[in-house]
Amino acid sequence: MGSLKEELLKPIWHAFTALDLDRSGKVSKSQLKASAKVIPSGVELSDWVFSGNRGQVLSHNLCTVLNVPHDPVALEEHFRDDDEGPVSNQGYMPYLNRFILEKVQGNFDKVEFNKMCWTLCAKKNLKRNNLLLTDEDAFKVWVIFNFLSEDNYPLIIVPEEIEYLLKKLTEAMGSGWHREQFEHYKISLNANWEGLSAWELIELIGSGQFSKGMDTQTVSMAINEVFNELILDVLKQGYMWKKGHRRKNWTERWFVLKPSIISYYVSEDLKDKRGDIALDDNCSVEALPDKDGKKCLFLIKSLEKCFEISASDKKKKQEWIQAIQTTVNLLKLGNSPPHKEARQKRKELRRKQQAEQEELERQMKELQVANENKQKELETVREQLEAAAARASEEEKKRLQTQMELQDRFSLELEREKMVRQKMEEQVAQKSSELEQYLQRVRELEEMYKLLQEALEDEKQAHQDEETVRRLQARLLEEESAKRAELEKWHLEQQQTIQMTEAEKQELENQRMMKERALQVAMQQLEQLELERQQALEQYEEVRKKLELAANKTKSWKDKVAHHEGLIRLIEPGSRNPHLITNWGPAAFTEAELEQREKNWKGKRTTSEQ
Repeated sequence: MGSLKEELLKPIWHAFTALDLDRSGKVSKSQLKASAKVIPSGVELSDWVFSGNRGQVLSHNLCTVLNVPHDPVALEEHFRDDDEGPVSNQGYMPYLNRFILEKVQGNFDKVEFNKMCWTLCAKKNLKRNNLLLTDEDAFKVWVIFNFLSEDNYPLIIVPEEIEYLLKKLTEAMGSGWHREQFEHYKISLNANWEGLSAWELIELIGSGQFSKGMDTQTVSMAINEVFNELILDVLKQGYMWKKGHRRKNWTERWFVLKPSIISYYVSEDLKDKRGDIALDDNCSVEALPDKDGKKCLFLIKSLEKCFEISASDKKKKQEWIQAIQTTVNLLKLGNSPPHKEARQKRKELRRKQQAEQEELERQMKELQVANENKQKELETVREQLEAAAARASEEEKKRLQTQMELQDRFSLELEREKMVRQKMEEQVAQKSSELEQYLQRVRELEEMYKLLQEALEDEKQAHQDEETVRRLQARLLEEESAKRAELEKWHLEQQQTIQMTEAEKQELENQRMMKERALQVAMQQLEQLELERQQALEQYEEVRKKLELAANKTKSWKDKVAHHEGLIRLIEPGSRNPHLITNWGPAAFTEAELEQREKNWKGKRTTSEQ
C-alpha cells in the first residue's frame, strides 16, 4: 500500500501544483472542494477542467477515477469555514490521505487516473512549440517520468534515470545508444544541474536531439513500447496462432504478457479482447512437437485449461517460453516485475551513494576544521618561534659584545697562559711515562704466569710462588703509593698555585676562570690518559684470559686458579678507608667478599683431600 500511495501522489502533485496559479506554493480551498454538480453529458473532461471548473474537479474526480466513495460531508467538514485563503499541499494532505488514498483498493484504471491528472496540468505546463511528439506521446512520457522520478518534491528525474530511459528508447527505435552524446549533453548544462522536470524531459525527447534520423511514427512506437513495459507491465507482446477449445481451429491473435496474466486480442490496437490466460505459481509451459501442419508449438498449462500456441519461428517460440517461465518463477518467489526490481535497486544504489557522499563531505568538513585548527596552532607556533628568534638574536648580539670585551681583557694574559700550558704539557709527559711503567708491570706479570706454569706439578712450590707474587704485589703497591703521593704533591702544588692567585682574584676574576678552564683541559687530558690506561688493562685482561686457558690443562692448578683469579689483579689506588691487604693487593676485596672467598676455598680444599 505504501508503494501504491507514493505512485499515486506524484500525478496528484502535478495536478495540485497546476492549480497554483500565482506559483506561491498554495491553493485556495475553493479550488480543492468538489462541486455537487456532475460533469455535463457530452462535455469532455479536458473541456470541463479548463472551462474554469478546476477547483470543482480535483477532489471529486480523484474519488471517481480511484473508485473511492465520495463523502461530501467529510469534505465540507474539512473545509467547514468559508475562508477562501490559500491552502498549501501540506494542509490538503491530511484530507487526501484520510478520505481518498487510504481507501484506494487498487481496482481502478491507472491510465485513466493519470489522464485525469495530466489533463489538469498539461495545458499550463506543456509547451508545444516545435515539439515532435503528439499529445498522447507526451502523456506517456509524463507517466514514465512519474515512474522513474525520485520520491522527493518538487519531482525531478536524475541523470542516471534519464540515461536509462533514453537508452531504452533508442534501443526500441532500433538504433545504438551513444553514451558520448549524452555525456556531452550533461557537460553543456549547468554544473549544479541535478535533473529534469517532467516538462523538460518531454521537451528533451520531443526536440529529437537523441532520435535524429528517426521519423515521428518510429519515435511514437518506441515511446509506446517503453510505456507498455514500464507502466502497463507488458513483459512481452506479439502475434501468434492459438488453437480453439471448441472448434479446434487455429486463429491468429495479438498476445500481451503481463506479470499475472496473458491477454489476447484480435489485433494490436487492443480494442477487441478475446480472452485471458491467468498465470499463477501452478502454471507451466512446455514445448510441443510440430503437428497439424503447425510448427513452433508450445503448451501453456493452467489449473483450468491448457492452451496450444504456435509462434512464427523457433526464436519467437523460445523467447515466449522463456518469458512465460520467468513470469511464473517471479510469481512463485513473490517478486515484482524485472523493471520495477531494477528501478528499486537503482534507487537504493543512489541512496547508498548519496549517504556515502554525505559521510565523505562530513569527514571532509571535519578534516577541514581540524586543518584550520592546525593552521592556527602552526601560526601561533610560528609567531612564538619568530619572537624566540628575535630574543635569541638580541642575546647573540649581547654575547658577541661581551666576547669582544673578554678578548680585549684577556689579551694581556696570553703569555702567562702559555707558561701554564707548557707546565701542563710537562705533566702530560709525566703521565705518559707512568703509563709506560704500567705496561712494564703487565709484561712482568706475563713472565710471572710463565713461572707459575712451570710450578704446576708441585703444589708446595706453587704456594711458595704465590708468596713470591704476593711480595711482588706488595712492592708494586708501595710503588703505586709513591706515585699517588707524587700525584697528591702535584695537586698540592697546584692548589698552592691557585692560592697564590687568590690575591689577584678581585681584580682579575676572569683570569682565574681562564686558568680553571686550562685546569679542566689538563683534567681532560688526564682522563684521556686514564682511558688509555684502561685500554692497557683490557689488553692485560686478554693476556690473562689466554694464560688461564693454558693453565686449565692441569686439573689441580685449574682448581686453584679458578678460586684465585684475582691473583694478578692490577694494583690500583685504593680508597682512603682502612685497607685490607691480601696476597691480591690492598683493598682488592671487601670484608664480605674476602670471607666468601675463604669459605669457598676451604670447601674446595676439603673436597680435594677426600
